[in-house]
Amino acid sequence: QVQLVESGGGLVQAGGSLRLSCAASGIILSSDTMGWYRQAPGKQRELVATITTSGRSTNYADSVKGRFTISRDNAKNTVYLQMNSLKPEDTAVYHCNLRRWATYDYWGQGTQVTVSS
Repeated sequence: QVQLVESGGGLVQAGGSLRLSCAASGIILSSDTMGWYRQAPGKQRELVATITTSGRSTNYADSVKGRFTISRDNAKNTVYLQMNSLKPEDTAVYHCNLRRWATYDYWGQGTQVTVSS
């Protein structure tokens, strides 16, 4: 079983920065991919960024490329999302995800990010 706990959300003005953290506990496999998704009110959950265990491969949504950076510390089983140049449209609940064998998904409870204009 895997547990994911997010932290770091909050209220920030447009142009500001936030850093989200996701601490994973339980059995973490070397093949697991971790990432961040977000869901705004009235919208479907969408991918923000993913990273492989080695950290050598990352993937970003077009809307966040150049502004957000995903990273991970395997010694701490923690994934980070550094968010810069935040925009009001980045407002959403951000969820941490662990995907195993391209089949099983584990989710955190989410952390609210609100960007004021």
